Amino acid sequence: MTLAPLPGSFDLDSQTLRVVAAVAEYGSITRAAAVLGYSQPAVSQQLKRVEARIGMPLVTRSGRGIRLTDAGEVLARHADAVLTALDAAAGELSDLSGLRSGRVRLAAFPSASSTIVPRLIGAMAADHAGVQVTYLEAEPPEAVAGVRDGVSDLAIAFRHPADRHDPFDASAEGLVVHELARDDVLLLAPTGHPGTRGGGAVDLAALRGENWIAGCPRCRGHLLDSCARAGFAPSISFETDNFVAVMSMVAAGLGVALLPELAISASSLPPGVEAHRTLAGDHRMLVAVTRPGADHIPAVAETLRLLTTLTRP
Repeated sequence: MTLAPLPGSFDLDSQTLRVVAAVAEYGSITRAAAVLGYSQPAVSQQLKRVEARIGMPLVTRSGRGIRLTDAGEVLARHADAVLTALDAAAGELSDLSGLRSGRVRLAAFPSASSTIVPRLIGAMAADHAGVQVTYLEAEPPEAVAGVRDGVSDLAIAFRHPADRHDPFDASAEGLVVHELARDDVLLLAPTGHPGTRGGGAVDLAALRGENWIAGCPRCRGHLLDSCARAGFAPSISFETDNFVAVMSMVAAGLGVALLPELAISASSLPPGVEAHRTLAGDHRMLVAVTRPGADHIPAVAETLRLLTTLTRP
């Protein structure tokens, strides 16, 4: 019957390889210990522990000195390549930790593309030129799904906290949601519209008879919920996820609309259009979504920190 060593009996560590490589180079345990910064007894004990574990000697006496055995020669032959690879890995980890390298895959909704995202990518490039940031534009359902599926590292999204039918919480279940800032949702109406006279916040109920322009599916759902809270169902005549088109339609007198302040800030209001806050304080919350543990990845954590700073009121 042949006895085979246990699978873990040849497990080696970098310290062992460094010791054997030094002994091979200097031909002396004493000299190897001095170069490595260890005591001679410590190096001798290290060798004996490894020899006991693998069941073979690593060094043998040769005259007044020592030489490596066949087992020692095997370790010495592989030590240089292994230690070089380990040192390279340590260097890359150091670069990641120091944000001299790394990658962040970012996703965000359209109105963030022309407002938050350029400033965020610019800030990362200025502060951490070695970190590669890629960007994909996607509405919150797709952007959040991308984080869940590992396609994106961080998604900028939004939720409507007052809406009964807002799908965000369900879509982000199991992920980490970082609240960023409040984004007021404003009423857009033609200048001088009878329902907006007085210059203050507008009661949506005063516009129950108007034609309404709806936005993306999430925005359309929010419009329905907002009007329901005001006691009516809106008559939606036009739908477009292009917020510039929404403003142009309002300017043409085709209807009224609800549009987030972030979208309005991305493009100046056209002549003949006014933006008003709603009496109910309509708003959405801007959020960042990551996978659990992503805040321990230096490049992602730094991107999240800069994003929080850029969106702070």
